[in-house]
Amino acid sequence: MQKILALLLITLLAGCQSAGPGRSAHFSGSSTNEITSYALSLQGTPYKYGGNSPSTGFDCSGFVSHVYKHTLGKSLPRSSEAISRVGVAEKASALKPGDLVFFNTLHKSYSHVGIYLGEGQFIHAPSSGKAVSIASMDEEYWSKRYNGARRIRP
Repeated sequence: MQKILALLLITLLAGCQSAGPGRSAHFSGSSTNEITSYALSLQGTPYKYGGNSPSTGFDCSGFVSHVYKHTLGKSLPRSSEAISRVGVAEKASALKPGDLVFFNTLHKSYSHVGIYLGEGQFIHAPSSGKAVSIASMDEEYWSKRYNGARRIRP
C-alpha cells in the first residue's frame, strides 16, 4: 500500500511538469493523474459481467472504458480484444501510468485489460466474486499471461 501511495504522490507531483523539449508527450501530467486517481477511487467496486458502472459493478473492459470516458471523455470499444486495437502499441519497458495492459486469461489473446499505475502495478476488475483491485504484473499468473500494452492519446 505504501508503494501505491508513493506512486500516487509522484504522479501528483509529475502533474506540475511540462513535457518540454525531448520529453514524451504521452498524457499531460494532469491527464495521467486523472486516469490513475479516478481508477484508484473505484477500488472495491464489485465485479459484474457486462458491468460498466460504479453503482452496479464492472467487468474489465467496462472498468477501463468507464475510467477513460469519465476522465478524458474518450469512448473506447466494449471488449478488451477490441480495445487492444486502439491507440499505439507500447513495449513493457516503456509503460507509463495510464497505459492499458492486456492479458490472455481465457486462452484467448487480449481477453483481459487493466490500467497501468507504475512500478509494475496495474488496476483492474479481475473476475466474478472479486472487486476492482491492484495487482502486480510480476506475479507469476499475470507475467505468464501478459499480451502487451497500448497507449491511448487524449
